[in-house]
Amino acid sequence: IKDLLSDVKQIIDKSVKEIVITGINVGDFGKSTGESFLNLIKDLDEVEWEGRYRISSIEPNLLSSEIISFVANSKHFSPHFHIPLQSGSDSVLKLMKRRYDTNRFKNLIEDIHNKIPECCIGIDVIVGSPGETSELFEECYTFLQNIDFTYLHVFSYSERENTAALNIFPKISSKEKNIRSNRLQELSEKKKMDYYRRFIGKKLSVLFESDNNKGMISGFTENYIKVEIPFDQGLVNKIVEVELLELSESGKIKLRVV
Repeated sequence: IKDLLSDVKQIIDKSVKEIVITGINVGDFGKSTGESFLNLIKDLDEVEWEGRYRISSIEPNLLSSEIISFVANSKHFSPHFHIPLQSGSDSVLKLMKRRYDTNRFKNLIEDIHNKIPECCIGIDVIVGSPGETSELFEECYTFLQNIDFTYLHVFSYSERENTAALNIFPKISSKEKNIRSNRLQELSEKKKMDYYRRFIGKKLSVLFESDNNKGMISGFTENYIKVEIPFDQGLVNKIVEVELLELSESGKIKLRVV
């Protein structure tokens, strides 16, 4: 933690306004030092600055209720979690040797929404893994339909040498993987639009980025809603309050800087 606090202070000195806490299995942080991920984010939150933190992908079995409660009441942590589910079928999760099941995941999502109602929740899902029959994919799809998330990152399974998955059947064709991926992408877009609509008419904070994209400047709200307005150099690297006014059918949000 001491080393990471030093890194963070150096980053802040460079006028960075958002820091993402990332790594391999971030929730396992501290096992070799007698510390914990919860200890880390508590100490990071005490650093005085005008910016915000995000927690990158964190395993559902490592995202504790205590972490969620802390983020809910923190000074600098954004209401945004990205959680790898990988499949909404318990049979497939067992084949993947995951350390959680769909019931645990569902309870986790409910815990987040109970403590942070405005929270953005992203989910990783893999389609076409060995053993994912059509019936098991439908289980996955139905499970995702019935939980309250914001967006999906959908990945098609790709084989790797010397893995146990090579001995699991049936294998799923590339064509079928594409069909399943497209269905989940469509579900993701619907969920995202439903989430965006909840914030029309509300005021949120946006960190505007530096790129001038065809005369537009974009940024993200604290709960990871992407917005853009005509480019204004004075907004670059600034966190400003905006009001979300309107959502178009294409997903573009009309807003005004407050």
